Amino acid sequence: MATPTQQACFEAGIKFGSLYHQFAGTPVSPDSTRSLETAMAESIENQPFCESVTVAIDDDRVADAIDHANGYTELTGSLMTVEMRIDHEGVTAHTRMEMENGYPRMKLVSVDGDDTSRDAAAGNGS
Repeated sequence: MATPTQQACFEAGIKFGSLYHQFAGTPVSPDSTRSLETAMAESIENQPFCESVTVAIDDDRVADAIDHANGYTELTGSLMTVEMRIDHEGVTAHTRMEMENGYPRMKLVSVDGDDTSRDAAAGNGS
């Protein structure tokens, strides 16, 4: 059986997979970035254990990516930064997606209230 820490980290991965693969390719323009950010965050926040999602789409990068007269481009990881907070049974996983070496990396930033801390506090640690 997974520990609460493992489950919180697993849930964070599920949320990132959903967000990225659900919205990659969505038409976006500088005029629609705020509404798309809100839609993305609110849709993922509907999922279990998801306490908060922040999506920041870079307007300048979007404008630079438009390469035709129709005024929009397709959303990719290079155009956004995402942060999430997942809470599961007293464990909080903080995550972030940002560009790293030309690739949108999804990272576990920190885990609060992890099983090891609770075991140590209860006298069950080594």
